[in-house]
Amino acid sequence: MKQSIFEIVSHEQLTETVFRMVLQGDTSDITATGQFVNVRLEGKFLRRPISVCDWDDQTLTLVYKVVGLGTEQMSKMLPGEKLDILTGLGNGYNLEAGFHKPLLIGGGVGVPPLFALCKALVNKGVKPVAILGFNKKEEIFLKEDFEKLGVEVIIATADGSYGVKGFVTDAMKTVKGYDYFFSCGPEPMLKAVSFATECSGQLSFEERMACGFGACMGCSCKTKYGNKRICKDGPVLTKEEVIW
Repeated sequence: MKQSIFEIVSHEQLTETVFRMVLQGDTSDITATGQFVNVRLEGKFLRRPISVCDWDDQTLTLVYKVVGLGTEQMSKMLPGEKLDILTGLGNGYNLEAGFHKPLLIGGGVGVPPLFALCKALVNKGVKPVAILGFNKKEEIFLKEDFEKLGVEVIIATADGSYGVKGFVTDAMKTVKGYDYFFSCGPEPMLKAVSFATECSGQLSFEERMACGFGACMGCSCKTKYGNKRICKDGPVLTKEEVIW
């Protein structure tokens, strides 16, 4: 974990409530796809945990949704402004698990961390299928970004306004031959995905956090190996270890 000051390079609105912020700073502690950062906002006591959408040697890309006062404040920031950010948090996805045709399954703001994962898999010579779930057509984001990586993208919308009508589990039925999955999204979606698959997989949990690095035990999840902290032992857990 490292505390660094990042400068906003660009900041754009993708949907009514979703924004993409690109920052410049020290990304050396980000070592795995699926990790997250903790952002300090002026006047707010607790930092805001946000998944890493993408990064390179100098820049960090965050795609986040406005869900409260903190992210609303963040959405109004302009290029040139600076943020105090903790990087290198969480364990991230394990890309060495045995698979040939994995599914990437994201729901809402669970989609962004799957983008960096998709890039990493493509660079390893693996072509996953990405299933992205949203409530309606107007909420879709990052679809074109995934497509530019050369992977098949299947969109599911709950109201049927675009793509497969229903949830990501409905879209999963249209894909044959997959042997593994990586997922990120709200807990009900992760549970549904787990019960809808016979293969193994990894689940990245979204959880409210106080500290973000394992000190407070406020984001624990029950597993076969005892309680695990989502911020420190996760956010990625295997399908087999989670007790629902």
